[in-house]
Amino acid sequence: MRKYLLLFFLLSVMIGAEAQTRTISGSLYDGELKEAVPYAAVQLLKDNADSTYVTGVTTDEKGQFALVAPANGRYLVRASYVGYKTIVQNVTVSNNQNVKIGTLEFVSDSHTLKEVTVTATPPKVVVKNDTFQYNAAAYRVPEGSTLEALVKKLPGAEVSDDGTIKINGKQVKKILIDGKEFMTGDTKTAMKNLPTSIVNTVKAYDQQSDLSRVTGIDDGEEQTVLDFGVKKGMNKGLFSNIDLGIGTHGRYAERGMAAYFNDKFRMMMFGNANNVNDMGFGGGPRGGFGAMRQGLNATKMLGLNLNYNNGKTLQWDGSIRWNHSDGDQRTKVSTENFVATQGSYGASLSQTYTRSNSWDGRFRLEWTPDSNWDVMFRPNITLTKSDGNTVSTSASYNEDPYDYTSSPLDEEEIAKLDEKGLMVNTQRTTNITYGDATKLNGMLQINRKLGHGGRNITARVDAGYDDEDSKTFSTQDLQFFQLANALGDDSTYRAYRFNTMPTKSWNYALQATYSEPIAFRTYLQFSYQWKYAFTKSDRATYDFSELPAGTFAGITPAYRSWNNYLSLLPNQIDNYFDQDLSRYSEYKNYTQNIQLMLRMNRTKWRLNVGAMLQPQHSSYMQDYLGIHVDTTRNVVNWSPTFDFRYKFNNRSNLRINYRGTASQPSMSQLLDITDNTDPQNVSVGNPGLKPSFTNNFRFFYNTFRQKYYQSLMTFVNFSTTRNGIGNSVYYNSVTGARTVKPVNVNGNWNANAALMFNTSLDSAGVWNINTFTTGSYNRYASYLQLKNMEAMEKNITNSSTIGERLSASYRNNWLEVELDGSANYTHTKNNLQAANNLNTWQFAYGANVNVTLPWNMSISTDLHEQSRRGYSDASLNTNELLWNAQISQSMLRGNALTLSVQFYDILHQQSNLTRSISAMSRTDTEYNSINSYIMFHASYRLNLFGGKQARDKMRQERDRRFGTMGPPPGGRGDRPMGPPPGGGHGGPMGGFGGF
Repeated sequence: MRKYLLLFFLLSVMIGAEAQTRTISGSLYDGELKEAVPYAAVQLLKDNADSTYVTGVTTDEKGQFALVAPANGRYLVRASYVGYKTIVQNVTVSNNQNVKIGTLEFVSDSHTLKEVTVTATPPKVVVKNDTFQYNAAAYRVPEGSTLEALVKKLPGAEVSDDGTIKINGKQVKKILIDGKEFMTGDTKTAMKNLPTSIVNTVKAYDQQSDLSRVTGIDDGEEQTVLDFGVKKGMNKGLFSNIDLGIGTHGRYAERGMAAYFNDKFRMMMFGNANNVNDMGFGGGPRGGFGAMRQGLNATKMLGLNLNYNNGKTLQWDGSIRWNHSDGDQRTKVSTENFVATQGSYGASLSQTYTRSNSWDGRFRLEWTPDSNWDVMFRPNITLTKSDGNTVSTSASYNEDPYDYTSSPLDEEEIAKLDEKGLMVNTQRTTNITYGDATKLNGMLQINRKLGHGGRNITARVDAGYDDEDSKTFSTQDLQFFQLANALGDDSTYRAYRFNTMPTKSWNYALQATYSEPIAFRTYLQFSYQWKYAFTKSDRATYDFSELPAGTFAGITPAYRSWNNYLSLLPNQIDNYFDQDLSRYSEYKNYTQNIQLMLRMNRTKWRLNVGAMLQPQHSSYMQDYLGIHVDTTRNVVNWSPTFDFRYKFNNRSNLRINYRGTASQPSMSQLLDITDNTDPQNVSVGNPGLKPSFTNNFRFFYNTFRQKYYQSLMTFVNFSTTRNGIGNSVYYNSVTGARTVKPVNVNGNWNANAALMFNTSLDSAGVWNINTFTTGSYNRYASYLQLKNMEAMEKNITNSSTIGERLSASYRNNWLEVELDGSANYTHTKNNLQAANNLNTWQFAYGANVNVTLPWNMSISTDLHEQSRRGYSDASLNTNELLWNAQISQSMLRGNALTLSVQFYDILHQQSNLTRSISAMSRTDTEYNSINSYIMFHASYRLNLFGGKQARDKMRQERDRRFGTMGPPPGGRGDRPMGPPPGGGHGGPMGGFGGF
């Protein structure tokens, strides 16, 4: 008995010793806003003359913290955060006991900018489950910036020149505001128009499908979204922002938005008019090349977005948007074609003018009369009209012309190249285009839960209608330098044509889905869809090629100006109708999608595995080139899928997925018809084509450590295709013409990977480092027929790219300095033209600085050196020192009015160049642009939040917090919210700005 008592006593002592770890715990609280303060810095110091640092942590999302003292003794607990007075609490640890110091209340500091003490900054990114949450206040952007400038700074984010957004390697498909849909189907409107000053957080995650959300069963069908959280205090009331800008060289940029929020209803209106290519201040991605201006573009936009949720049974979202654009694009293009063992090069210079008008309306209605029923309806309509006209001059060569001249399209240089035997052809073209399209689509989904175990049945109907009309007038004049006519002169060819092409299509689909629980959190889901699609196209072609050369010379092309050309015809236009060149076609497609999925959801992991079977019946009818075709085809596609997710904890996740997809060649590819209507680009059908099968793999891992706010993300994507449908090309070195025939080819595969790491170097988050490393490899396979009637030879183009973006920053209350750099190396190798393998470098390095001065003035500037190497045109191998700067001054009550001056490309050195690689060619394109100019901006904000008492309280809080010093730097308020920093969402908090 004594042994047992002794053992019990020893165990008690051990447990007691284990439990008492000298842990000092507590929480931080904002006594004025009545809420916890997350991510504040808490340090443990020795209570001695030097206040020696012992350890430090940051508070969690609930404002709580825990520090472990190394030994008994007297300590100081020091808590700090931007905008608050620092708290110092005496603590004594004795007998190895834990100490609870309770809740410490922060008090606003109205003289924050005068403090010399280093205070904490918000963490840049926090990862929870599969959601990346970025703290907007931690990414300082110039005054008056829109969301695009903020997103470009996020770790793992990539924004392309056309506005496409990628987060962690996945394209963003939808924008949400506080979790509610915003302009569904369009990601650019929010990015280009909403000011950063209203945003508190940015969340990036994969949103479940409509079906998955209502059934509660993860079906693996999701889309990546960016969810912008509006600052606290702005979710009830009215706020607006008007930004007017005018600049040198005729530049202008006007933007306005207004929003009204209450508990159930939200309305946002916005408008935009600018001719600066929709680009705000700040340039391209951190450490990378500046944003590309592809021509001179002027845009106008008006939009309205509505959200309603009664919190019980009904919610709906609606949006309508009008867009107008005018484009002026001048391009200089250099190409190398991988089509023969001998050289094949091209150069072109073109001028294109475009304009378009479009209306887009979308709506979503969701009704849940009780916990078992869910009804969702999504209609949308799009109306578009577009015009364009292009004048182009191009030439083909059998050696790189830039080895001999810098102006290969100049007439004198062409004559010199011809003497050397390098010229193949020259071509001059004119195109006038017009398009008119109306599109209607709708989806109705009804779901019924059968009990509480996950049993669901869903019915869905989809339908769409598309009515399009287009007209095209074109002229083409060719001169062949290595092909003589009967008189021994250079041979020529011309094609003058006018096309009208109405197209109609419609489709509808019926789908039923049933989910059956077969074990604990294990479901079997069966889905069946029947779909019908019909397309009819009737192109009428009028051919004027027999008219004398120069018939249409001297006419300047303009929008829809084909009548200026047609009026010169000697006969009625109907006399030039060409039955053979005209094309009529009908395409009917009946598809069944049969899918069986096994879904297993556990606390730590989720698994989706299954396959889809797709029987398909198609019929195709065509009248073209004097040949009537009426054929049918029956095929069966299949697609396996596997998706596995494992959650190590709330901050570390692993995901592995695979999807296989079978694809059939198009009916036009299978038709055994030679289309030589364009002698320079002849196409030949191939009735022997086989279906292709593509395997796609993705590996994704992310983790986050609270200490020092360390976040890590990595992904690897791999794709390979069996029996890929590529092209075989016969290149005629005499005329420069290409004959293209679709063929099955193996050997196409690609892989890409990335690693992102972000960390603070201190517990206060003042020093930060971010790195984003990318790599990709693409193997393109095709076939070349080097000489007519000879066997095809396989052509392999390998392209590999390695990139690195690295940045380090220091940030305090009034200053942020960021040093950054990037390097991108691309190697391209072609097995038939090894002498012309390509190696190009793009690298950039520089700094961004944001300073807030104590008299409501802020200064932002960035200076970057950008360099290129390895381009065939020596003029493109440049060093460009790019310097932009902005000075802003806020004034009136609550800093409601902000005046700013922006200087773009102060040193006049920026150029615009892109390079693309494919299985068939390398293409370098240079665009016209106005990069260097000055913009003057005036921005005014009006805010009305809550009732009069609430507004008075928020105004008093602002006055206490910032006094006359102005808000935190960078045009963004750190936590606590406070008024928007000059250029933020500001006016007096809750009052009329400026009154």
